[in-house]
Amino acid sequence: MPDQLLYIFFAGVLMTVVWRLAGLLLSSGLEEDSPLLRWVGFVSTALVSGLISRLILFAPGALADIGMPIRLIAFASGIAVFFLARRHLGIGVLAGVSTLIALGSISG
Repeated sequence: MPDQLLYIFFAGVLMTVVWRLAGLLLSSGLEEDSPLLRWVGFVSTALVSGLISRLILFAPGALADIGMPIRLIAFASGIAVFFLARRHLGIGVLAGVSTLIALGSISG
């Protein structure tokens, strides 16, 4: 069993490193404010937004056991704290997750 987990870990690291290295090599000639990179940023933001929306609205697994109002309140608290903390992503995520856990445990 530990050998299998080690194999999975190294396979995941290898795949991540390969794509990061490819990105590093391919992006060396691009400017940060080029239209292509702005478009890539917009598309990646839209994809993340869509995935978060899908997780909230069509919750899979154990998250489906938590009611929609609690999921929406946790999302709203995470967004509010994100902006109140001067757009600090970690603090916003921590606030949203903490709210979800607290309200989820209170509601049963």
